[in-house]
Amino acid sequence: MSIPASLQKVVTRFERAPKDLRVQALLQYAKKVPPLPEDMLDDRSGLEQVHECQTPFFLATRVDPDGSVYLFFDAPPESPTVRGFAGILYEGLNGLDSDDVLAVPPDFYSTMGLGEVVSPLRLRGMSAILARLQRQVREAIDQT
Repeated sequence: MSIPASLQKVVTRFERAPKDLRVQALLQYAKKVPPLPEDMLDDRSGLEQVHECQTPFFLATRVDPDGSVYLFFDAPPESPTVRGFAGILYEGLNGLDSDDVLAVPPDFYSTMGLGEVVSPLRLRGMSAILARLQRQVREAIDQT
């Protein structure tokens, strides 16, 4: 298992940030989550809820024929912590090859120091988001 360079760049930023700036950084990543495309707003059936999150959080992935993975997240703006984690995943994984996405270890965020600034329950939700995302990618690959 390995962390792709684009995600490692984000991880390193958090590792180097003082504890008091990690929350601010997480909130900045919350702003990087793009809105859902129009077709997903009209028909939300393709979105899967991550029930382990304290917040209503939904995700979908698309794997193109060339293996590129695209991520779609829906979380309320009043939940900046989980949106921040979604922003980290979006920044670090969107557009990458499916092999790279599947190679991300489930605890990649452990070195980011997030455990010092968010609750264990939120960390469990973050882990579940990555697990669902990777499962969806595997399922998409298996269908081709």
